[in-house]
Amino acid sequence: MGFTSALRPPLATLPFPPHRSFSIVTVAIPASTPCRDHRRRSPSAQQRLTPMAASISSVGFPVPLTVHSSSPIEDGKASLFTVSPPPNPTLKTPTIRSRLSKLCQEGKPELARHLFDTIPQPTTAMWNTIIIGFICNDMPVEALRFYGEMKKGGFPTTKGDYYTYSSTLKACSQSLNLGAGRAIHCHLIRCLEYPSRIVYNSLLNMYSTCLSQLGSSGGSEFSKYDAVRKVFDTMGKRDVVAWNILVSWYVKTERHVRAVRQFRRMMKMEIKPSPVSFVSVFPAISAMQDLDTANVMYGLLVKLGGEYTTDLFVVSSAIIMYSELGCLDLARKVFDCCLVNNTEVWNSMIGGYVQNNRPREAINLFLLATQTGQTDNISFLSVLTAVSQLQCLDLAQQLHGFVIKNLGSLPVIIQNAIIVMYSRCNTLHTSFHVFGQMQERDVVSWNTMISAFVQNGFDDEGLILVYEMQKQKFAIDLVTVTALLSAASNLRNLQIGKQTHAYLLRQDIKFDGMDSYLVDMYAKCGSIRTAEYIFWRNITRSVKDQATWNAMIAGYTHHGLVEEALATFNEMLQQAVSPNAVTLASILPGCTQMGSINLGKQLHAVSIRHLFENNIFLSSALIDMYSKSGSINYAENVFARTSDKNSVTYTTMILGYGQHGLGSKALSLFHSMGDSGVKPDAVTLVAVLSACSHAGLVDEGLRIFNSMEMDFNIEPSVQHYCCVADMLGRVGRVVEAYEFVEQLGEKGDVLQIWGSVLGACRLHGCSELAETVGEKIRQLEEAALHGGVGGYQVLMSNMYAGEGDWRNVDRVRKEMKEKGSMKLVGRSWIDIGGHVARFSSKDQDHHQFDEIYGTLEGLALEMKHSGA
Repeated sequence: MGFTSALRPPLATLPFPPHRSFSIVTVAIPASTPCRDHRRRSPSAQQRLTPMAASISSVGFPVPLTVHSSSPIEDGKASLFTVSPPPNPTLKTPTIRSRLSKLCQEGKPELARHLFDTIPQPTTAMWNTIIIGFICNDMPVEALRFYGEMKKGGFPTTKGDYYTYSSTLKACSQSLNLGAGRAIHCHLIRCLEYPSRIVYNSLLNMYSTCLSQLGSSGGSEFSKYDAVRKVFDTMGKRDVVAWNILVSWYVKTERHVRAVRQFRRMMKMEIKPSPVSFVSVFPAISAMQDLDTANVMYGLLVKLGGEYTTDLFVVSSAIIMYSELGCLDLARKVFDCCLVNNTEVWNSMIGGYVQNNRPREAINLFLLATQTGQTDNISFLSVLTAVSQLQCLDLAQQLHGFVIKNLGSLPVIIQNAIIVMYSRCNTLHTSFHVFGQMQERDVVSWNTMISAFVQNGFDDEGLILVYEMQKQKFAIDLVTVTALLSAASNLRNLQIGKQTHAYLLRQDIKFDGMDSYLVDMYAKCGSIRTAEYIFWRNITRSVKDQATWNAMIAGYTHHGLVEEALATFNEMLQQAVSPNAVTLASILPGCTQMGSINLGKQLHAVSIRHLFENNIFLSSALIDMYSKSGSINYAENVFARTSDKNSVTYTTMILGYGQHGLGSKALSLFHSMGDSGVKPDAVTLVAVLSACSHAGLVDEGLRIFNSMEMDFNIEPSVQHYCCVADMLGRVGRVVEAYEFVEQLGEKGDVLQIWGSVLGACRLHGCSELAETVGEKIRQLEEAALHGGVGGYQVLMSNMYAGEGDWRNVDRVRKEMKEKGSMKLVGRSWIDIGGHVARFSSKDQDHHQFDEIYGTLEGLALEMKHSGA
């Protein structure tokens, strides 16, 4: 994950620092003013309200405040002011302003309000003081309310000045009140013939801040993409603050090239950039992935001197820029050159290591930061993510204790990160324990735990938690929806998928990548036609992105519709949608199904040409394709050339060795994973057990199986039990395989496990035991309402046919017919001279049908004569 440090505000629109302490601006006051209570206006005063004041009131400013005869005052503070009788007329205006200022500085704006209400005729300076005071106390709505009161007063002494408008525009920025900001803009155009640069900068900042929160529409009068530029162009003289706001605005609207262009234009106009200028432009450079420009900008920064290179906001931004460009060596040089670092600088460097998947460096730097006391919650979030990347349980437990020791009461955001850390370390029960012990949960906590269940294969538990989440009155959001769709895909549960889709339609929810999730879910749940409908309905809208194309191609491949997958891939190219590594990884399994290694090689060449070869998932797909196509040497070459290997890469290579009967190589590669710092996962153990099964390495396989929980902290699943049963059955230890499954109890009451035992019975001719196992399978099928598959009945039928027991063959086939079971028709592909031919069982449509079957009959006779 990326970590963004807190940056210095891009401009100073107020005449004081953006903190609670501030200075008061002295404004000339007339020597004699009429003493009239602004709260008790005469009708003539009401008539003097200008149309613009009425316009501002319509934006949302309330009616003037009413002062009550008595107000609650803190003990000991009553001497500060009185409501009745009126204050001493000899009390100097600066004294009142200083009292207002002091109360606001002390964080007591309500007391300042009461004092202000006792003033019969406030001056502009007093209005500015109370408005600024509320802004500094993070109460922008109250500041705008006082501005409305001021404009409704109608007295000459309450005419707004530059500080009034700059302050109220700052309040609009803080409250994201674009309507009030526009009204104030209109008012200052009427009242100020020549606005100052401070006012213009405040106006720029208001539009930049408010419009960036509106998404694609910025209103009817000012569009999102030109309002800031229009104000900027109307300025007579622009200082560096105005340029900084414009650059920052282009970055906010993701127009990074323009941001860099405006920075260069500022330099050409001989306006010296400030440190904030670099803070504003660095994100644009990192988004452009332009290392040359980054080096030029940082070189300029160094040339400008120590004021820039020692500014911690600039240092932090430079570290983030180089980290996002993947240049951690340069980022570390910037970090090391900074003699005095604060927490933000440390966090930027630690976050850079985490973002670039270098967890060890992140942890080492975190330990250094703890020695200097430069850590905060962001630091702990970063190091928790680093440990998650390492998937090291011992380190996770140590860090958990360290976090509790240093933070005591853990914030919710830290506890959420701990849940993720333990789930990545394959200790989901610990994640759930942390979740259960949380005194307070937010929606992120629920989504984190639900996603952890789904990502670790506990989809049912994830669905139960979604139900519990709703009972606790937490609303389902986009993260929950994506987890639900993933769970439906994993479980092949079309009903849950449809319910989730209906929820999206009912709530009119749309999000980036939604179609790809839906296509993937419907395809994996067997509803390929619905997936096609969702995919192709968007062709006229031209919104299909790479993820949606990839999901459709993968769906076709998953269902064996290789020709449709290839046709969709060609259509993707014709639509000028560039394929990525996932596209190629999705279509490569189709090459295996077709038996077309030539097509696989062509896709491999495409990956090299587009520099995708080092992508982990594409490398794994290439290894799998070459292994299943019989080219284990090519698979080994791809594995060796993959620089950044993970558990998926190792697992795929181990599976390839197992498929080729190279059990010793599979075991050797498995044991080398620890030396490479890659931790095996549950799928890796399935692969190595399968390799031992194919190679007949029973003792080694059993040793690994028995050490799963102790050495790898992985609880055996159905797939592991199937591998053990198959491993024992292949070497003739059929009874031992039967006893192994029997002693599993309820854990072994799974069709796949007993199916492995039944396959062993058929292989070694154990008819009596096969009857017992077959009866067990029939009971499980009836209990699970699985009677329509017929796979194990087919296995029984083939076994009886091999023994010549035609009576039992007829009995089993009769049962299959009564249950409506059917054997799926198999299809085969063969690559001959670059042309792929397709065949299906009992296919008589091929133009060389007679020649093919004649050749098969001839081969069958030769096999019979040779005793094969």
